[in-house]
Amino acid sequence: MLLIPAIDLKDGKCVRLQQGDMNASTTFGEDPAAMARRWLDAGARRLHLVDLNGAFAGKPVNEGAVKAILREVGDDIPVQLGGGIRDLDTIERYLDDGITSIIIGTAAVKSPGFLQDACTAFGGHIIVGLDARDGKVATDGWSKLTGHEVVDLALKFQDYGVDGVIYTDIGRDGMLSGINIDATVKLARALTMPVIASGGLSGMADIEALCDVEGEGISGVICGRSIYSGALDFAAAQKRADERGAAR
Repeated sequence: MLLIPAIDLKDGKCVRLQQGDMNASTTFGEDPAAMARRWLDAGARRLHLVDLNGAFAGKPVNEGAVKAILREVGDDIPVQLGGGIRDLDTIERYLDDGITSIIIGTAAVKSPGFLQDACTAFGGHIIVGLDARDGKVATDGWSKLTGHEVVDLALKFQDYGVDGVIYTDIGRDGMLSGINIDATVKLARALTMPVIASGGLSGMADIEALCDVEGEGISGVICGRSIYSGALDFAAAQKRADERGAAR
């Protein structure tokens, strides 16, 4: 089970939101590159970046901060990025900059043809972000709820050749209320591609619960507010997850 620290970028700073509300943000760092170094030094083996302004603007906004992070981590670990990525040129530019995987969320739902083109052009580098409330997919920085069922869309996108899916329960995100294990397992069981859990990670109990169901196809979990608030010790949690994996 891979624990993936999230660095959410708003106005060039590291923040965390509550339930995706840009007006309910907490700043955890002024220097994104220094934050990336912090998690790298703590043993992170992958980073998860989100351009929050970009997600709402529909185009990259925090590209400078993204590049600073990439300069800091170099080739040490893979970095995945989402937020405001709506065209193939932007994907190509970010991959050229050193991003490993591009996360497509809103555009995947609204323009499935774009997602299909992205998978064709950049196979192995495209992850879909499916954000949902009560099993229904949300778009546009979680501000709009669609009628699409998570599992149905994920199956369609799997056929396109995406590399995996990040499933976020937006009702829990940033609330430290616990990962929605049941919904994540339901999705993972329906797919052959890996699922990364996200939204509401509250502490070590969630890590243990995720390790219990790792065999269902859940490959990792995004760590946000829990590791910034101190509710979860990142290094200790990754060590525990590694021990659980070795014992399997």
